[in-house]
Amino acid sequence: MSTPRTVSLVTLGCARNEVDSEELAARLENAGWKLVDDTGEAGVVVVNTCGFIDAAKKDSIDTLLAAHDSGAKVVAAGCLAERYGAELAESLPEADAVLGFDDYAEIGDRLEDVLAGVRRPAHAPRDRRTLLPITPVRRRESARRVAIPGHGDELPEGVAPASGPRVLRRRLGGGPVAPLKLASGCDRRCTFCAIPAFRGAYVSRDPAEVLEEAGWLAGHGVRELVLVSENSTSYGKDLGDLRALEALLPRLAAVQGIERVRLSYLQPAELRPGLIEVLAGTPGVAPYFDLSFQHASGPVLRRMRRFGDRESFLELLARIRDLAPEAGVRSNFIVGFPGETEDDLEELISFLSEARLDAIGVFGYSDEDGTEAASFDGKLDEAEIARRVTEVSELAEELTAQRAEDRIGTELSVLIEEQAAPDEWEGRAAHQAPEVDGIVLVRGTDLAVGDLVTATAVDSDGVDLIAEVSGTDVP
Repeated sequence: MSTPRTVSLVTLGCARNEVDSEELAARLENAGWKLVDDTGEAGVVVVNTCGFIDAAKKDSIDTLLAAHDSGAKVVAAGCLAERYGAELAESLPEADAVLGFDDYAEIGDRLEDVLAGVRRPAHAPRDRRTLLPITPVRRRESARRVAIPGHGDELPEGVAPASGPRVLRRRLGGGPVAPLKLASGCDRRCTFCAIPAFRGAYVSRDPAEVLEEAGWLAGHGVRELVLVSENSTSYGKDLGDLRALEALLPRLAAVQGIERVRLSYLQPAELRPGLIEVLAGTPGVAPYFDLSFQHASGPVLRRMRRFGDRESFLELLARIRDLAPEAGVRSNFIVGFPGETEDDLEELISFLSEARLDAIGVFGYSDEDGTEAASFDGKLDEAEIARRVTEVSELAEELTAQRAEDRIGTELSVLIEEQAAPDEWEGRAAHQAPEVDGIVLVRGTDLAVGDLVTATAVDSDGVDLIAEVSGTDVP
C-alpha cells in the first residue's frame, strides 16, 4: 500500500543516467520524500528514461506504462523526456508529468504538484548546445545558470562552501562499484547521434568536485570508480587544461579506499599519447580502453563525420599494447550506415579480425530524429541491415571468445562483486567493465564482496573467464 510522499526511482539506459538518478534521489530526500525500492509501495514513480535509440525508447515507454498500471502517479524524466517534452506528454497521457533537466533542481516541488493533481505543461524541447558559449573556455561562468544533471548544485558566483565541494548524491544500490561523472555533453557532431542536442555542450566537472565525490563513494563502500561522460577524452578543455585528466587519474587512484579507477567513453581521435601512458602505467588505474571506433572504413567514418580508418586504429591498438600488453579494449560499431558498401563491410570485418578486442557491441543503423544522417541517401533496407548485423555479431562473438581463451594462464586482478556458490565468486578483472563486458568466476575460500584478489585464469566460457585465486589484497 503506497503512502503519498513516497517515491521510487527507476533508472534506464547508461551509467550516466545512474549518476543523474542518484542526484535526484538526494534532492528528493532533502525535500522530505521517502525513497522506496518497490514501485508498488510508492506514491510516485519517477522513470529516468533513455532516449538514445529506438529499442531504448520503447523500453522507456513500456516501463512508464507498467508504472502507471501499478496505480502510482508516474513521472517521466531523463533523456526521452528532455528530448521530446510536450510531444511525449501528448502521446503518453498515462504519465502525470514529463520533466526536463531544468526541473531537476525543484524535483521535490514538481512531485508535490503531481500528488496534488496539478498538471504542469511539459517543456518545448530545444537544442541545449545553444545555452552555452561555443568556445569551451568561456563556458565556466555560464554553466552556473544552466541545469546540468549529475553536476550537483552550482553555488552563486564568488561563493564557496566553507568545507569544500558538496556532494549531492544518494546511492540507490550497493556493491563495490559505482559510476562517477567526469563531465556532461558533447561538442562532436557525429551525423548519426542526437545526444549533443539534448545533453548540451561539453562541460567538465571541477577536479575538486570529482575528488570529493570519489572520497564520498569510498566512504560508502565503493572500491572501483567507473568514470563516465559522453566523451571523457575531452575532459579539461573547458578548464583550459587538455592534460587535466592525466593529472586527475592518479589522484583518484590515491583516494583512500579506492582500489581501481576505470575510464570509459574514449574518442580515438582525441586519445593523446600522455593519456595512453597514464592509463597503461598508473597503479590503481585499470589499463582499459573503451574506444568509440564505430566503424573501420575510412569513407564510412567520413560520412559519420569521424576520423580514422582500419590502419590508424590498428596502429593505435599497437601503441596501447606496447605499453600494456594485457590491456582490455572494447568498442561499439554501427553496421548498415547509409552508403555502406560490401567493401566497407569487409574493411570492418578485416579490422575486427585483426584487432583482438575483448568486447564488441554491434548495432544496426536506424534514423534518429534531428540527425544529419537521417537525410542521407544510400539507405539500406532493414532486411539487409539485419543480415549485416547478424554476420558481424556472429563474428564478434567468435573473436571475443577467442580473446578470452588467449587470457587463459594469465594472472588477473579481480574485484569480487557477489557470491555465486559456496567457494565460487563473481567478479571482474581489469579488462572488464561492469554490465557491458564479461565476468570472472573465481574459485576460492574466505573471500568477501569488495576483495581485490589475484587469480589465474584456468578456463573460459565465451567472454567469461574461470579463475583460481592465488592471493587477496584486503585493506
